[in-house]
Amino acid sequence: MIRLKFDIELGYEIAGSTSDFIFNIHAAQTAHQSVANEQLYLSQPVTPVIYTDLTYGTRYMRLQTAPGPLTVRYEATVDIAHYFESPENLAEVPISQLPSEVLPYIYPSRYCQSDRLGKLATWEFAHFQPGYPRVQAIQDWVRRRTSFLSGSSNSNTSATDTLIEQAGICRDFAHLMIALCRAMNIPARFVTGIDYGADPKLGPTDFHAFVEVFLSKRWYSFDPSGISPPMGLVRLGTGRDAADASFATVFGSVKSIAPVINIAAIDDPANGYTLPRHCTDVLSSTEPIHTQ
Repeated sequence: MIRLKFDIELGYEIAGSTSDFIFNIHAAQTAHQSVANEQLYLSQPVTPVIYTDLTYGTRYMRLQTAPGPLTVRYEATVDIAHYFESPENLAEVPISQLPSEVLPYIYPSRYCQSDRLGKLATWEFAHFQPGYPRVQAIQDWVRRRTSFLSGSSNSNTSATDTLIEQAGICRDFAHLMIALCRAMNIPARFVTGIDYGADPKLGPTDFHAFVEVFLSKRWYSFDPSGISPPMGLVRLGTGRDAADASFATVFGSVKSIAPVINIAAIDDPANGYTLPRHCTDVLSSTEPIHTQ
């Protein structure tokens, strides 16, 4: 089992009048990711309203705040008991057999214009063995062609933009991989979280985006940016793309301060906790979904 401790601190300056926020910074609760303990600190005397999406375990927090400074701090210890599967056992699922709840993830979305990438995807990936080998080929292609470059994209950057510019950050890698998977009729979705194990040379810990692909009966994790082992990924939000899984959505006149995030892994084999590492198996932190 993996035990990760992390904290997130967000700062804002609210001008003029009250403002509304929707945050997605709480650790998700899934069949394989549980919250051992957590604490929330708000600098203003406001009462948060927290809603949990029972399908994905995503937890949303809504606040209405007064003018002035606002600090939001969330701390959590999360246990992740991954499901491990051998790559050779993972197959693509025909459209006719996909579970109904998986269908939204084969369509184009705001940042993942899979309908524009069909010819490219067929040219590059149709000759690969269906299933895990094809998904791995897509991940490798995205990683090989795209440079990780901070500041090279913005909130409007889409998969096609990243394809052209050949540079981006983790969310751009994720959007491009998702779009190419969907162009090959493979369901793929966007996950936001915190990652453990990234090279310190990349800078301070930040929010991280990765990909889940539906193969056989489960969603499996892939990190096309390659900056951390999938075993060190904490899930916060899940959606079609970044539009569905932003860590903060702000309504009002608000100035944001850069997030401050820390994460550590517990190395305690005697009590069943090991450090995240790369492995040859493919990992899932969700329950199986039976095909039609």
